[in-house]
Amino acid sequence: MPTQAEKASVFQSLHNGPAPLIVANPWDAGTASILTALGFQALSTTSGGLAITLGRRDGTASITRDEALANAKSIVDATHLPVAADLENGYGHSPEAVAETIHLAAEAGLVGGSIEDATGDPAGPIYSFEHAVARVAAAAEAARALPFPFMFVARAENYLHGDPDLDDTIRRLQAFEKAGAEVLYAPGITRAEDIRTLCASVKKPVNVLAGLKGAAQFSVAELAALGVRRISVGSALSRAALTAFISASREIKEKGTFTFAAETFSLSEISDLIVKY
Repeated sequence: MPTQAEKASVFQSLHNGPAPLIVANPWDAGTASILTALGFQALSTTSGGLAITLGRRDGTASITRDEALANAKSIVDATHLPVAADLENGYGHSPEAVAETIHLAAEAGLVGGSIEDATGDPAGPIYSFEHAVARVAAAAEAARALPFPFMFVARAENYLHGDPDLDDTIRRLQAFEKAGAEVLYAPGITRAEDIRTLCASVKKPVNVLAGLKGAAQFSVAELAALGVRRISVGSALSRAALTAFISASREIKEKGTFTFAAETFSLSEISDLIVKY
């Protein structure tokens, strides 16, 4: 098993490879092990996948920092790959809370993590520009203080909260870059021209969420041509699994048949992909 510092160095270098880095998003140790066996190079947790696993709604501050980091550690322990985490809004409004979350993420074995500028309050879903930048600066300072490279991702959440303002999103990401973020991310952007404009407006790697219906149209090569350096799918893999689960359950309940089972992998085939580290 490589050390945390070794995984961090690998993760950092993957952001500068010849093709965009695809970061797969497991929601527990088992799916992390399977994604590792399937040949992915890096992983990141998904807050949406974890929320459903715990029977809660994503985006409602329903998951505590301790719960998120315990889930992240179980994923770290299940793979030799670099693991980052969706750290939501840092589990606190103040810059100090966000900095503490970065320190705790590193203690959990993570080598990267994202902090969003969403407040969790429907009445005011996005932090003010100045406060958002202060939070990113605190997180970046905490990341730089670690004894290994921590790929800190700053997220601008306008598009996910009903405000598809590209100019403000770019303004925020440019300020986040200046404040020390290593990767920039605006989940919800799905138009090719907007993605190209965003990527050309900053110098740090841009992550695109390809797990949304609007962005699912693009291939890795097409996103690379737009300037994207990193691709994640968020909760899409967990949603794909749950879609199959719901479909199979409905067949049993509504039709009284079990034809879905003929298309599934056997338990032994799935178990063969589980590797203990």
